Amino acid sequence: MKDRFIGVSVVAMMCATTAQAQTAEPSVGATPPAAITQAQDTPAQSTVDQTADAPGSSSAGTSASPSASDIIVTGSRIARKDYQSASPILTTNQEALKASGSVNIEGSLNQLPQFVPGTGSQAGGGTAAATGGRATLNLRGLGDRRNLVLLDGRRLPPSNMFNVVDVNVVPMSLIESVETITGGASAVYGSDAVSGVVNFRTRRKMHGVEFDGQIGNTFLGDRKTVDLSATGGFSAIDGRLNVIGSVSYTQRDELLAPQRSFFDQASLSGYIGQGLYVPAGDNLPSQAAVNAAFANQAPGTVARTNSLGFNNNGSLFSQLGATNFQGAVPPNYTTVGGSFRQISSQQQTFDRPLERETGFMRAEFEINDALTLYGQGLYSHTDTNVSAGNSLTQFITASVSPNNPFIPASLASILASRPNPTANFTLNKRFVELPWRRVYTQFDTSQIIAGLRGKFGIGDWTFDLYGSRDRNIVNTSIPYGVLGDRVNKLLQASDGGASLCTGGYNPFGLANVTAISPSCVAYMTANIRSRESIQQNTVEGSAQGSLFKLPAGDAKLSVVATYRDNKYSFAPDAQLVAGNVFATNQTNPTSGSTSVKEIAGELFVPILVDKPFVRALNLTGGLRRSQYNITGGVTTWKGELEWSPARAILFRGGYQRAIRAPNIGELFSSATGSQVQFGNPPTAGDPCDVRGSARSGANAAKLRALCVATGVPDGLADSYTYATNAIASITTGSTALKPEKASTLTAGVVLRPRFNSPALANVSFSVDFYDIRITDVISTVAGNTALSKCYNLDGSNPTYSASNPFCALVKRDATGGISSVNLPYQNLGGLRTRGVDFQLDWTARLGNWGKLGKANFALNSVISYLDSYKIENLPGQGFQEFAGTIDYTNGLPLPRWRYTTTGNLSLGKVGVGLRWRHLDGMRDVSSVISPSAVAPGVPAYDIFDLTGQVSVNERLQIRFGVTNLANKQPPVVGGVLGQTLPGTYDIIGRSFYMGAKVHF
Repeated sequence: MKDRFIGVSVVAMMCATTAQAQTAEPSVGATPPAAITQAQDTPAQSTVDQTADAPGSSSAGTSASPSASDIIVTGSRIARKDYQSASPILTTNQEALKASGSVNIEGSLNQLPQFVPGTGSQAGGGTAAATGGRATLNLRGLGDRRNLVLLDGRRLPPSNMFNVVDVNVVPMSLIESVETITGGASAVYGSDAVSGVVNFRTRRKMHGVEFDGQIGNTFLGDRKTVDLSATGGFSAIDGRLNVIGSVSYTQRDELLAPQRSFFDQASLSGYIGQGLYVPAGDNLPSQAAVNAAFANQAPGTVARTNSLGFNNNGSLFSQLGATNFQGAVPPNYTTVGGSFRQISSQQQTFDRPLERETGFMRAEFEINDALTLYGQGLYSHTDTNVSAGNSLTQFITASVSPNNPFIPASLASILASRPNPTANFTLNKRFVELPWRRVYTQFDTSQIIAGLRGKFGIGDWTFDLYGSRDRNIVNTSIPYGVLGDRVNKLLQASDGGASLCTGGYNPFGLANVTAISPSCVAYMTANIRSRESIQQNTVEGSAQGSLFKLPAGDAKLSVVATYRDNKYSFAPDAQLVAGNVFATNQTNPTSGSTSVKEIAGELFVPILVDKPFVRALNLTGGLRRSQYNITGGVTTWKGELEWSPARAILFRGGYQRAIRAPNIGELFSSATGSQVQFGNPPTAGDPCDVRGSARSGANAAKLRALCVATGVPDGLADSYTYATNAIASITTGSTALKPEKASTLTAGVVLRPRFNSPALANVSFSVDFYDIRITDVISTVAGNTALSKCYNLDGSNPTYSASNPFCALVKRDATGGISSVNLPYQNLGGLRTRGVDFQLDWTARLGNWGKLGKANFALNSVISYLDSYKIENLPGQGFQEFAGTIDYTNGLPLPRWRYTTTGNLSLGKVGVGLRWRHLDGMRDVSSVISPSAVAPGVPAYDIFDLTGQVSVNERLQIRFGVTNLANKQPPVVGGVLGQTLPGTYDIIGRSFYMGAKVHF
């Protein structure tokens, strides 16, 4: 409804849903334009009109009149007039995106109930480093690999080996709207469209130039954002040549954990700056020597199995209980669970800094009435960096000479009491004396498309043939990666390393932090570089038109043939390949390629029209055959039905078989390391930790025996504690994988009653049910799930058998600590989710308010209810219900209710709006996977935002807003202080933005 809502947009979430509007409503003054709509049949909701300009793209200073041609809506390739969507489509326009205040598209879309935050700007520590600043979308919480992201109906360049799209590359200034369809769409678009499709639709034509700028910050002034863009277009050669282009620049400041008091206790680590001597289970010191070192304590107060830290005066303290700790507690340290811990999050990024430049250009030349040549180019350069804190180490194992000048005398006597006094001993620590460990990532993304479209000259049949070349180069560097072999040489040197670098290296205590020399820093560290190359090439030809006439109208057919190949290569730094970088797991080179040939058809059949109780009844079917070079052939299909018994009501539904073929990462990934956080005892952590509740329960003896059987030394089992809240995971690919299969069902009704009253003339309501069932899920078992199932925290290993398949995934070192959890990609069990989406839209004409002009009020509420979300980890194990839970480790909030409601009041040239975002309260995921140690859940969460806009004149518009008006703080997730889900909950706090758009 391009011209229906003209004038001043007040931002966010107002929509005008239509059940079957075949003509536009008259203008009603300064009613805000639609921001979020459930697409039915209006031209303003179409995606790519291949025969005419996309309606709805014009604005002041532009020209793009609607055409009488047929249109195409996301989820179908068939062009029809007055298109009704058999699948629920949520449409978000540019005004709504900008009204969120975010300079990133994922931040705007994640406010909608259908999305669960994927990877984005807000992540901390290892997560931030691993994702490299990518911004991804996660529809229905089924993962960012299971929704397909398109630009004008075509695939965007993948950003990694898992074919995930980084939506940072999409130029927001050129976006006209974003269409989101729920449910499988593989019959139309191919692999990956399991949970749905997100289609970014750009403007098609433009005359003139538009400048847009926005600046924002927190009320504390500590997180500035800037977004600048210029968009323009022109026509020439009697309108046969049309060009449109856009350039933009985006900048976002970094937010560190110390800038928010919430994170004062986040990410506690047992790896501390003072260093810790960790006794070996088979070479323990004598209790007498330990008692002598702690002579000021009662004998036996500190067990010989305890890890020992170093005071600056050379004396020792016990990490467990901080016994004999001397001096003031250093900043960012605390005692939790009876042990001395460092708050590692105080050096971590929780909102990534970003700089991004994008460029886009499209040109179309009409050769004649039947042929149009077109080309399109997209380029994006993005720089991000994160701080992961001072290097968190694996254990440092060193043979220390008795003449080493830095070994405290108190430790020397303990080492001498061991059965093998000259053996290596284990030390772990954080390198607080070194510069912060930051991870820098650069993305260079490009897409070039060239094509020819036109008419066959046979009836209304048209064709489109194009090829695209996608490239993405990702360069990553860690300027101060700590080299394990260099550190060990320093520690093993009899002179303390003085012959290797000035002054040598003293790892014991904090007094040495300022004493380390620049030459030792240079010796211990190196700039660790890695490079990824991702390529995608596509050739596609399609044709569509009327097949034959039926009494109810023309039957229409669309056919498409596609060839697509993907190539990936990853060249890690040689030090990573050698496993020589502390805090980074060994990483190997990866390369691989996949290709697919596809042919598909879609048939639209109008069954009845203008009959009693049947204003329209239409059936659509689709079939696609895909042949993958690795996994072979697979068939997907769909069937959809639309029934409108009267003008005010539309029933719609569909059933689809979708697939997701394994990608290069899942097929070919070599052993790749990452970190999984799993919390602190007693509610989480290593199940063998003596502080955990499972070690003192009714089955404590059985659990102890299992811990010993899986690698905890028997001599340490009764005092074993795990030093940190994270574990290393090792993932590997497998060419034995087969595609995931999904069955998706959607069914809904749209009501659009007609009332003569101005207050009720524009009311609509929709209800849509969805049910998505995925089998042969391609995934790895979650690290915390593997621990829970091995050690019977969820009751799945009642005999406490060490031969349990999940126990085989857990690897421990000589001290009993978890060295890694091996997680190969497999076709596992299944995923099932179902729920209901509701949407209410009401626009009321309030009349003329004197000099203020015509007044209108619009209310929009988008509500999502999650009825079920079930996971089966392995085939035949049975499904577990996770609806209503929140999972910190996997970043997965699954509230029963989630909604966004917006009220907008427009008064002539001025408009204001209030947006309410609600997240239901949730149980912690431990209530499902670890019923014996349930962590606290989270309460309901509500955020209010104020938005506004002023139309100064026809050329200039000003917008402004305040997000999180009440400065609502994030809740604690998992019962661990400082632990939350950034992106799901607001960690930024009350913020504001101001923007302006001017047309020439």
